[in-house]
Amino acid sequence: MPLPPLTPFLPTVINTGPWLAGYSLNELKKRIRTERIVLPICSLGTPAEELADLAPLVLPPLYHEALDADLKLAVQSQIRRCFPFCAGTRGHADFCGSFECVELPARRRAPPVWGPKILAFSIDTAVEQHGPHLPLATDTMQSYAILHQLAAETDGLVVGPPVDYGHLTWGLPFGLSIDLTPPLVTRYVRRFIDAVVEWMSPRSLYIVDVHGSPAHRLAVQEGMRGSRGPRGVFRWLYEPLADVTSACGDQHAGGVETALVEHISRDLVDDRWWPGRRAELAAGQMTMAEAIELSGDQRRFIAEVEGHAYNGIIGRIDNYGALNASELMNRMRAVAREDVNGLLS
Repeated sequence: MPLPPLTPFLPTVINTGPWLAGYSLNELKKRIRTERIVLPICSLGTPAEELADLAPLVLPPLYHEALDADLKLAVQSQIRRCFPFCAGTRGHADFCGSFECVELPARRRAPPVWGPKILAFSIDTAVEQHGPHLPLATDTMQSYAILHQLAAETDGLVVGPPVDYGHLTWGLPFGLSIDLTPPLVTRYVRRFIDAVVEWMSPRSLYIVDVHGSPAHRLAVQEGMRGSRGPRGVFRWLYEPLADVTSACGDQHAGGVETALVEHISRDLVDDRWWPGRRAELAAGQMTMAEAIELSGDQRRFIAEVEGHAYNGIIGRIDNYGALNASELMNRMRAVAREDVNGLLS
């Protein structure tokens, strides 16, 4: 039986339903040719079902409360530059599908909880390709698996809505990925924190991410410092896994993330690809060394991806067999539990 949704805007089974971030790269490439895509701008607390009815494919929302006129224009412009395919790619030039922004009327809605001891949420990259077999929102799914476990064992910890847009580089050449750029991340995070604090009045904040970009994390922390939020902690949840991911050169959609997403729910991994087509997945992966070398030159990165049969995995899918997903998840949970206990003390 599928687990409940990790957030209101994610499915319980990969490649199903209206939530675009719950699809894999390959499946989305087929669907966006004919199905309408919508980016909603709504109010905090807008019911998920209200957004689900907007289109066959719905991006994670942006929030009125976290946007002023200039920021809204800048964020929308940047998203259109990246999505569904980045400017400068063949996919961008060839895309003839339907993608539009739908702005719902701003409306003050009651918060789910008022005055929690800790409000916990993630700032990840929910629209970032993770190869043929994992959902775009792989990072957010891992973050919320940890947050929900913490909420189940911690009185006064409430899980809030995520920030689903961040900074990335590796996903852009493959398509179906959105980079907000670090300055925009900082501006949006600052306003989002101010908005959720006004909305829910938490005593403290616990903000996490799984996404590996140091520039993303610095932008998030700068946004936190500039906000009017109460005391808070930011945690990169993969910090206790850095020895594993670095040693095996596997940081994006390879064996580590496959094992962890499968541990959360087998239904979130596409069984048309995994594990039966493991050799095919391995044949299309890019090494970490190659991705790092190409990261400073986006044109060259795009040319490399378009000139070869790369599938979006950056790492080694074969690492899967040497991993204990439960132990890796326990490492993340232990660090997060220590952070939360510090906030409660």
